[in-house]
Amino acid sequence: MTRNDLNATADALLRSSLPRGVASSASTSSRKPAGEQKLPLDDLQVLSTPSSKSSGADRPPSYGATQRTTRQRPPFLGMTPNATLVQPARSHSTQSNSVTPFISAAEAQRRVRQVQHTVDKANAKVPGRNTKGLFQAMCSTDVLFLVDTTSSMKPYIDAAKDQIQSIITRIQRTFLGESMVRVAVVGYKDHCNNPNVEFLDFTTSIDDARTFLGGLKARGGEGWTADALGGLRQACNATWMHPSRCIIHIADAPAHGNTLHDMPEEKDKKYYTPGSEPHGLMFDSVIQSLVETGLNYTFLNIRSSTDRMVNAFSRIYETAGADIQLLPSNKYHDATHGSKSTGGTSRPGASSSSPRLLFQELRLGEDIALLQRLVLKTVTDSITRTANPQPFAFHNSKASPASSVNPRHQFGSSLNPASARNDAVGSVDVCLEAEPAQWNSPNWLDRTWDVEGYCPEVIVYSDSTLADMMDSNDNIKLSFTQWTIHARSKPFGQGAQRIASYARIAASANQFVVKSFITGGKGIQHMIEDMRVQALCKAFALEFNGLVRTDQSIDFLATACLKGKTNAVSADEEVYMSLEPYLPGDYVKYNNNTFFVREDTPEDSVNRNVQAFSHFTYERSWGHFMVVDLQGLGNVLTDPAIHTKDPEKFKMNDVNLNSEGFKCFFALHNCNEVCQQLGLVSNRDMAATGVWKFRQRWPAMEPTVCCSNKICQRIVRLASSKSSPKFPGHHWCDACWPQLQSSTIRWICAAPGDHHEFDVCRFFYTSQGKFPPRECPEHVENDATASTTAFIGGSIWSQMKAGSKRSVVLGNEY
Repeated sequence: MTRNDLNATADALLRSSLPRGVASSASTSSRKPAGEQKLPLDDLQVLSTPSSKSSGADRPPSYGATQRTTRQRPPFLGMTPNATLVQPARSHSTQSNSVTPFISAAEAQRRVRQVQHTVDKANAKVPGRNTKGLFQAMCSTDVLFLVDTTSSMKPYIDAAKDQIQSIITRIQRTFLGESMVRVAVVGYKDHCNNPNVEFLDFTTSIDDARTFLGGLKARGGEGWTADALGGLRQACNATWMHPSRCIIHIADAPAHGNTLHDMPEEKDKKYYTPGSEPHGLMFDSVIQSLVETGLNYTFLNIRSSTDRMVNAFSRIYETAGADIQLLPSNKYHDATHGSKSTGGTSRPGASSSSPRLLFQELRLGEDIALLQRLVLKTVTDSITRTANPQPFAFHNSKASPASSVNPRHQFGSSLNPASARNDAVGSVDVCLEAEPAQWNSPNWLDRTWDVEGYCPEVIVYSDSTLADMMDSNDNIKLSFTQWTIHARSKPFGQGAQRIASYARIAASANQFVVKSFITGGKGIQHMIEDMRVQALCKAFALEFNGLVRTDQSIDFLATACLKGKTNAVSADEEVYMSLEPYLPGDYVKYNNNTFFVREDTPEDSVNRNVQAFSHFTYERSWGHFMVVDLQGLGNVLTDPAIHTKDPEKFKMNDVNLNSEGFKCFFALHNCNEVCQQLGLVSNRDMAATGVWKFRQRWPAMEPTVCCSNKICQRIVRLASSKSSPKFPGHHWCDACWPQLQSSTIRWICAAPGDHHEFDVCRFFYTSQGKFPPRECPEHVENDATASTTAFIGGSIWSQMKAGSKRSVVLGNEY
């Protein structure tokens, strides 16, 4: 027998020993693409060592599948039912226990229709919400002026009296004339004066407040200190009512007690020892009462002698988790202060809720003219903090939140905290990953899930796509997906309802985050609606990008809603998860669904683009939609919310405040150069009157594409997208294109007959949410239900829409 005969016989024996429908051993050992080094190690091990348990009837092995030492799995990723972390089992390069069957196109379409029916039924059951009056309820405020009225304070008392009218007017104008402002005044001197504390309780009468301020006489006092604690106690005992509550403290002398000033004993000889004043008050209990009453505290600094007192007060607020902002000139200011900010950054997936209370020190000094501006800033900050972390849900009630005679009771009965957003602090303690992600470490992703799910269909975007999506949620098309996910069992971030874990999809080098519910959580219908919200936001972004410079463009992460099995011993329990690309770094919060708008700075061009984008969505939709609650990294955003004019739109979304949400945005939005560049017409004055004007004509966008990877869908310029004749009608971004080129392997056809091999691009099928075929193109049965005219992953519907050619789109077309 010749050498060639021996080689042929050996090759035949090797091929006959391999199960059908798996990777060819020769192909995986000799033709391993360079790009494989970026894939999880499990992928390579499975490809080179196929499971001996596979059969011709099985689908190809799940790349990187792991096998746990126990069949028991928790009801959500990384946790046991009693919230105790499961110790990760050692991963093995063997096939996953759960084998998800191949789903035909007909079955996929049936499941999409089924989930759509589920969503429609859930929508029909959601009661109507009455949001009328919400804006006024959130922006109404109680403002108490706490004023040192000893002899040195006369200029400031006169300024407060003279400016009280303009201060209240400016507050009301800022909040579109709807803010109900109540004012109270506490004046305090020292214990030698009678009375040493004077008090005007809350009133809406500006004349009463001005008259009371005019009656305060700047006199008395025994020296360098005053009875500030007595004044604070009286302030705490005022009849606070509105949710936004702030104290504005104006003083040039500290309180008594050597823990609140740096002066020698002879300058505070009567009450140098803390607690020795006639009322016996201690500052920590007084300030704690302010915290428990929910009072935002602003101190207007005049002299440095108050530095220690302000620092001591701030420590009590800091313990309660407040946002602390001391002046850099305060001698007690250190790095621990001023580090917490509502508009700050957060680790993706981690808790990043804004502090509920604010303690700040602002410089007034000798410039009395600053008083009005500082008071306006204080009140605005107070309202922002109060409304910022609270999405509200409404019962279907005939009474509006602001219509009751007693706003306190009305607020308590009509407004209820809705399901918390992902960035709120969770109520269940979870042990979080402290180390950085180790994407390339073997067995580090130690949990494997075979999942089914849904994601937005990748379509061609034309000049009518956005209008179609706004017209009906049914036009935000869904597609069915199947993936094998490798995830870290220990989560790295926690929100109020969900935890976030590092993850990858088999046969893809992309990095992802999988979010699963801690306990209970939303159903599939809520997750589908959230996913559609994000898809509509991307459609808005596509048009926005066509109108601005390339460096001003923005994008939204693609998301998928997934369903997996817990593989518990008793029964297989279905759990729902979401999957999105992982963005390393600290997220920046740009705005929220109520009053927070990130402060504009000259160097923050992304912030200006994002604020203009929110404004653009309202104008482009002719006042029917507004995209808000924007956060992300650079120009890539995630987890948005949408306010809708139609209360029936996205009504399962708790953060949709309808038309009241539009007012929240315009109350604090200042149009910037990007708004002007876009030719936006709507503004704050129109929000106050309710009479709107919008831009009439918009240039029609050229057909625009997103990456054809369903869980990427990055917006790409058509000219810069990548395409291959092997996959006609598909376009790829720079991150997905190399994987498409490097992930082709040879498999043995599972069809009966002679052994033969065929090429399979694993990444392509993964990108389409499908498992690779088990048979070669010659033997695979054509699926008559699959669209043969699909273009960029879209359907006949999307291709027909892409065929229109117009130069102008009318603004009121929707």
